[in-house]
Amino acid sequence: MTGALNFSAHDIFMMVSGAQHDNVSRAFLELRLPRLVNATLVGASLALAGALLQGLLRNPLVDPYLTGSSAGATCAIAVAITLGLDAAWLPMTAFLAAMTTALLTLALSRSGRGISVNRLILAGVSLSALFAAVVTLVLTLAPSVSTQLSILSWLGGSLAGRGWPECSFASIYIGIGAVFALLLAPTLNALRLGEARAQALGVRPARAQWSIVVAASLLTAGAVSLSGMVGFVGLIVPHMARRFVGSDARFFLPLSALFGASVVLGADALARGLAAPMELPLGVLLALIGVPVFLIIAYRDRETLE
Repeated sequence: MTGALNFSAHDIFMMVSGAQHDNVSRAFLELRLPRLVNATLVGASLALAGALLQGLLRNPLVDPYLTGSSAGATCAIAVAITLGLDAAWLPMTAFLAAMTTALLTLALSRSGRGISVNRLILAGVSLSALFAAVVTLVLTLAPSVSTQLSILSWLGGSLAGRGWPECSFASIYIGIGAVFALLLAPTLNALRLGEARAQALGVRPARAQWSIVVAASLLTAGAVSLSGMVGFVGLIVPHMARRFVGSDARFFLPLSALFGASVVLGADALARGLAAPMELPLGVLLALIGVPVFLIIAYRDRETLE
């Protein structure tokens, strides 16, 4: 209802039902409506990915970008924009780069049949630092100011210009990741008890680790391909969900997805409406909101975070 153009509930009903046919309704159906769907997908997928990784690593400070997927996607986008790749191919480029980076991180963190947590963190942080350096270099050597601004828009995070084609592409992989995430809820509950007890319950820890990280990587890659860098959702939202339903993954994961979608939808509405017709970067706005919220959580739950 809000943004550069404001609509009443009646206007929206008329446009969605097809009773109103004009340029305004076309703009709503082809621009704003897919944007709302994309915001829902981004928020839900990042929150689910964060919840999965926090549960797997038993660390409440983990976020979906641990595998370096966002840094890899941003680096690929920066290079692609500089080389003049058509904008229609950027979401697919971001997804492929994010998944490639996540798989590389997993390969570097492999220990026996499972995953070493320390290696996973070290590989993710190292690759993120490497790709961030490449992005800085590309920005420095960019041939024009417009190229620099295009790269910065991905760094700042935004849903502007993402329509039904991008939604259709990303929703396939986000859907697969979400189904895997929900099916893995009992496994995640077992792993919370420790690997020895999980094995006694019939869970294979090594296979479970790979399944959880791959599901989280699919969710993160899909989100990054739609919105660029959008932080703090996967870090903070799982904390919010745990306050309502505890740590039982059967309830915790769906609620995280619901809260994540709500947070990004609300933030995107603010990004469109606070300085309309100009848009604020979604990732920047979420960081401005997320940092104080995270500090409040960290202060109140110091024993949980230590």
